[in-house]
Parts: sequence; structure tokens; C-alpha cells
Amino acid sequence: MLDAAAKAYRRFLVRWVDYVRRFALLVIFASTAASVGSVYYLSNNISINTKTTDMLSSELQFRKDSAELNAAFPQFSDNILVVIEGETPDLADDATLMLAARLRQYPELFGGVYDIAGDHFFRRNGLLFLNENDLNELSDRLAEAQPFLGKLWQDMSLRGLFKMLELVIDETGKKDGKAPIEISALLNSIADVAEKQAAGKFSSLSWHDLMRGKTGAKKDKRRFLMIQPALDFSTLQPAIKAMKALRGHARELSLDKQRGVSVRLTGSAALGHEEMMSVQEGMGMAALLSLFLVGGLLIIGLRSVRLLIAIFATLIMGLIWNAAFAIAAFGQLNLLSVAFAVLFIGLSDEFGVHLALRYKEGIDNNESHAAALRHAADGGGDALTLCAVSAAIAFYSFLPTDYIGLAELGLIAGTGMFIALFANMTILPAVLTLSPLSAEPKTDERELSASAEWFGYSHAKSIAWAALVLGLAAAVFLPKAGFDSDPLNLKDPKSESVSTLFDLMDDSRTSPYSITVLANNLDQAEELAGRLDVLGEVDSTETLADYVPVDQDKKLEIIGAMALFLAPSLSAEGKTPPPAKGRAEALASLRAKLRLPATGDHAASARRLEAAFSGLIKESSVDGDVLNELEARLLSGLPGRLRVLRESLTAEPVTIKDIPATLRDHHIAADGRARLKVYPKENLQNKEALYRFVNAVRSIAPHSTGMPVVILEAGNTVVAAFWQAALLAVSGISLMLLVVLRSFRDSLLVFAPLLLASLLTVAISVLFNIPFNLANIIALPLLFGLGVASGIHLVIREREEAGSAAALMTSTPRAVLFSALTTIGSFGSMALSGHPGTSSMGVLLTITITLSLLSTLFVLPALMVIWPPVIKNNKGNT
Repeated sequence: MLDAAAKAYRRFLVRWVDYVRRFALLVIFASTAASVGSVYYLSNNISINTKTTDMLSSELQFRKDSAELNAAFPQFSDNILVVIEGETPDLADDATLMLAARLRQYPELFGGVYDIAGDHFFRRNGLLFLNENDLNELSDRLAEAQPFLGKLWQDMSLRGLFKMLELVIDETGKKDGKAPIEISALLNSIADVAEKQAAGKFSSLSWHDLMRGKTGAKKDKRRFLMIQPALDFSTLQPAIKAMKALRGHARELSLDKQRGVSVRLTGSAALGHEEMMSVQEGMGMAALLSLFLVGGLLIIGLRSVRLLIAIFATLIMGLIWNAAFAIAAFGQLNLLSVAFAVLFIGLSDEFGVHLALRYKEGIDNNESHAAALRHAADGGGDALTLCAVSAAIAFYSFLPTDYIGLAELGLIAGTGMFIALFANMTILPAVLTLSPLSAEPKTDERELSASAEWFGYSHAKSIAWAALVLGLAAAVFLPKAGFDSDPLNLKDPKSESVSTLFDLMDDSRTSPYSITVLANNLDQAEELAGRLDVLGEVDSTETLADYVPVDQDKKLEIIGAMALFLAPSLSAEGKTPPPAKGRAEALASLRAKLRLPATGDHAASARRLEAAFSGLIKESSVDGDVLNELEARLLSGLPGRLRVLRESLTAEPVTIKDIPATLRDHHIAADGRARLKVYPKENLQNKEALYRFVNAVRSIAPHSTGMPVVILEAGNTVVAAFWQAALLAVSGISLMLLVVLRSFRDSLLVFAPLLLASLLTVAISVLFNIPFNLANIIALPLLFGLGVASGIHLVIREREEAGSAAALMTSTPRAVLFSALTTIGSFGSMALSGHPGTSSMGVLLTITITLSLLSTLFVLPALMVIWPPVIKNNKGNT
């Protein structure tokens, strides 16, 4: 019955190709029209979803927990986090305030602009958030500096600064060299600015650091704006308009490194945008390079420009149809399914090579064009169908899994196999009919592929033993195979959004590796926070209640005392800024003081400052522009610091009701549920530390969410999907081969090289530290779907030629070699992508297909010799 079905199928293929030949022009016209229509459809509908979490089933519990949190706090989705960093805390703060004010002028584009540190609540009550010791120390320093700060408040110009310095120097002289304030740090800081100005380098005086008496930490020099911009999802780059405008405003405000400020963008919208750009660039380059490599290899393998044109025309049209099917099926591509193009190029080209070389074989045997096409369809059509079905089984094996991203790729690529089969059995014969081949003289030149297989044929036992030893040695590495489930490692680390995110990991409070718990209310959130804080894996927790300062009575008493001696000095009216002559005179007067003999700790600092002024300014001619720039460098940060200081002296008792609505909305949902943040004590880029942190937190709050939870659960889901898909692929392909080939021997021979290749792939991944990840884990299941094709072609050709030796003298070995090489070239092009996910997929697929090719060319012929078939010289017995 199966024999009859096989014969009927071959007759159908022969008739189909005959019809295509007879109506070649009509077929070409219809195919071209379908391709043009598909291109038009794609131009209006194609989109790409760059969210890695969306590649997993929304029915998974951790995805439901994440969705529930996003629904309660939508302001944390699709946002841009603007990271502003300055050489000093003053620069960072002033730049943030300027940029925030500018962005708020365009609410239709930038939506809400959230600046927690710049909020009036924190400006007024900021001192309450210092610990008591730090507040006392600050109070003491400001008490000493009060007379001098008053002078500066009244005249925040070079004149006021230099007069203040003169006053300090005079007071120091009256007290036998003992300065009334810490003057050395101030003189040295001013000297540093002047020296760098003279050298053409940027520097700015930090009044924040001078008031605190210490250099600001990295976190003090970093500020944040959170924006939820208007996104245009009708385009492939929804955030591009907002991001371009934001960067434009930063440039207009001179917020750049030349002014000591950097503005970088990260957050989900920025990450998605740059991920899209990286994927588009990487896959675009991979597709073009793939076409180039495939074309070059086909020229070498086919030795015919006409065959090359026919295969390329088939490939391009089939690829367009496959893309149209992908968008029609899902409405969008994801970060994995974009790889369908490279997969299609590699496999459709393989079908075309086998069919074209069968056709050429007939022409070279002096068959007519029509007979050669029938010969190709009759001799190769069934094998191509088996290859398409086996590859489709491998791709479709991901459909039942929870790995939605890969399941979508599976449906697109699996269906693409049948599209490729149809295209090669339709477009290819039609194009060849319009430009048929002529016979070429036969040569005795032995092909590289046949030579390799003859080597396997001649040294069968040695190769079989070597393969067995290699396989056993590779199996030792199976338990050591690693899996990287962190989606951040699939993103381009050179992109601004990702590199910025990695920089934020230095501080656990800004690191993305934190967990969020959604509590029923604030009381429950505080109760959970108390239980979580005692865990060894937890560094700290945060709820809305943490924005109510502790020990307020003591701190308010200190602040009240500060207000008594500082408020009068910071309330007087300021003087009119002096003209250039007044600044020059003040500078000359100060320099005269600095030249006087001095004793005490500040003497060296005074000499350094005078030397710095000498290097910057000529005595005979004081350049007004130089003084203008010096004034900006020394005093641009002072007004903002004094205004914040004056405002902070008005602090009052804070209760949870006093917390501003914007901040409250970030912690309490509209329905009263409360958000609790949990920060890790260890570096969660260490997998074991991440597992400990997540398991510890979930032991108290089982429905926690956040990146650590996603990494853990995504890894478990993907590994489970891999095993499920691998089992389905191997089982499905095995069953198909047993049913169709009706030979345990032939089925086993097809699989043996693939088993060896898969073992060697795992060993190489361990030895060369190429861990499996969310993208490249498809390599092993696909190995069986893609690699099985070569074995099928050789086994079926062995049957046709009544023995393995005769099969090696046909066109099949060359087709196996060059179709595999083009597939390797196609996947290898992905390895050159700048996108780590795409690149890792290309690297591992290249390794697997290369090992599969070597195993097929050497090991399979050896096994054919060791286990010869029972010869039935009957073409129908396939």
C-alpha cells in the first residue's frame, strides 16, 4: 500500500512539473504577482515585538504575576529612564532640573516627567533623610561658614567669591594661621578649576562637596528622570520620535561631555527601540551576507549561472511568501522569529540544489529538457518531500511548548519548509524552462564530497570506531552543559540603553535585579518588608512608609538651630553683578593677598592658587571672556545649592499623608494595593546567588515578580520546552522515517550521524564556553530536523543505485556537500551579527550543521559499509 502511495506521489510530482513546464510563462507571471502583492502587504503590516518576556506563554504563573503588577502600576511600562551624570553633583542636579523643565513643555510627546529628587517635597525635607550624625556634622560646617556664605549669597559673582576668600585669609592671619573654615580644600578646588581652564579642559567647582566636606560618591553625581512618552506603535520604532526629541533638547541645553554632563537613555521603551535597531541591522546584514555566501557557493557547486538564477528567483519569491505568511499568522515577528529568513534561505536553497543537480544530471546524460525535469521530480521529489516534512516536524515540535517566541518561529519556519518545497517544484522548473541547460561533457574529476565519502567507504571500521570513541568522550560533557537564562545577555552591550543599565548595577538600589511584591495594602507591605529584611539574601526593602523620615524630632531641632544662624544670611537681597572691571579688580586684590607670606595649613594651597591664576591670566591684560568662563566654572553651581539649603531650613514634620501624590502613586495603586521593592545583598549576575535570592524571597512572598524571577522561571520554562521539543522532534522524525523508509537499518543510519553531531555540539559548547541561551537553544532540536536531510538523500540514493558505492558516483554527494555548505554559510552570517542573541544562534547553528555535514560525509558511508542493505533493485522500494 505504501509502495503504491509512493509511486502515486512521484507520478503526481512528475505531472505537476510537466504542467509547470507547459505553462511556464503563466507560472512566472502568477508567482511574480503573488510576490508583489505580498511585498505590498508586508510594507503596510510588518512589525517586530522586542519584549523578551513576551516570548513566553502569558499563562505561566510568573507572567500572570508580572501582568498583574503592570496593570496595577502602568506607569512603569513603556517608559524611558533618563540617566543624567555630571562631573559634580551640582552639574547633575542643575542639568536634571533644566532638562525636566524643558521636557514638561511638551506633554503631548513626553507625557509625565517624574523627578523624585527634584520634587519640592525632597527639596524641603531633604535634611530629614540624613542620619543624625551626618546632619550634626553638616550643621557644624555651615555654622563655621555662615559669615562667608552670607557674603556669597549677596554677591554670587567672582567679586563676591574673591572678597569672601580675602575675608577668610584676613581672619586666618588674625588667628595665627588658624583658618575659621576649611580653606585649603576650597583654595585647592578653585586652583584645580583654573588649571584645567588654562589647559583647555572642562572642570567645575562643586559647592555640594564643599558644604559636605567630602567628594560626592558616584550616586551623588547621578540623577534620574522617568518619562512615559507617547509611543507610535504603527511604526517599527515606536519610541524613535520621543528619543530623538529628547536628545535634541539635551543638545540645545548644552548637556554634553564638553560641559561635564552626560545624558543617557535606558528603560523599557529605550531598550526596545535599540533592541529593534540591533536586530534589524543584525538580521539585515545576516540576510544580505547569507545571500552573498549562498550565491558564491552555488556558483562553485552548480557551475551554471542559469541554475543559480533559477534557484535565486525561487528563493527570493519563496522568502517573500514566507514573510507574508508570518505576518498574516501572528501580526508581528519576535526576537526569535526574525531568524526565519536566514533559516528559509539555507533550507530552500538546499532543496533547489538537489533538484537542480538532478536536472543537470539528466541533461548531462543527454536527456531532453522535459525528460530531465521529469527525472529530477521523479528521482528527487520524494526525498525533498521527506526533508521538508522532517524539517517541519523539527520546527513544529516547539508549538506545544510554553516558549511562545520559539513556537511562533516553529510555525513560520515549519510552514516555510512547505512553501520552499512548493516554490522549488514550481518556480524552479518554470525558470529553467525559459532558460534550459545544455549538456556538458563528463569528466573523471572526483568531487570533494565523493572523495570524502569514498574515504569513509574505504576506511569504514576505523572511522566507525573513531566516531564511537568521540561520541563517548563527548557524552562526558553532557552534565556540564550550561544555560544562560538572563535576557540582558541577549542584548547588544554596546547600545546606550544596555550599557547604561549595566552601569546602574553598581548600586543595588538602581540595579534592574530587584524583586517587586504586590501587597494587598500598605500595612501588609510593611509586614512583609519586616520579614524580608531579616533574610540573609536581602540587602534592604522599600515601601511608601520608608519615605517618612525617622527620628524627626531630633533632626527638626538641629534644622531649627541651623535656620536661626543661616536664614538671616540667606534672605538678604543680592548685589548687582559687577562689570568686567569690578571682577578684574577683585581678582587683582585677591592675588595680592595670596602673594603675601602665609603660615598654616593653607599656605601651600594659596601658593598653588596664585600659580594657577598666573597660568590663566596675564597681569597686563585681563581677558573678559576668560573671567566670564572662570565665573561660570566656579559659581554656576552655587545658586542652586544655596536655594536648596534655604528651602531645606523650612522642613516640617512629615507624615505619610504629606508624601506627594506623584510619589504615592508609584507605591500605592488605585485600588489600594501596595508595591514593595526588595533589593539583593549579592551580585545577581552570579546564577547561584540569583537562585538563592529568588527562592528566599518567594518563600515569604510566592507571587513576587521582577527580573530575577523572570530569569529563573524563563530558564526553567525554556529548558523544559527544549526537552519537550527535542523529544517530539526525534520521535516524530523517527516515526516518519520508519513508516516511509520501512527499514530500521536505514532509519538508524540517518540518525546516527546526528546523534554524534549533537554530542559533539554540547562538548564544544562546554569546552569553548558557549552556553546555551534563550535564543540558541533551538540548535539541537533543529539539528535533527535540518541534518536529517543529508542522510535521507544518501540513503534513498543508495536504494536507487543498488548500493552505497554506486550512490557515491551520482550528483547526490555534491548536492549534499554544497547544500550543507550553503546552509552553513547562511547560519554563519548570523554569527557575524552585532546582536548577541542572533549571533549566538548563528554560532551554535553553524557548529551543529558543520558537525552534521562532517558526520554525514565520513561516518554515514562507513556505517553503510559495515551494515550493508538487503539489495532490492526496485526503484519503488523507498
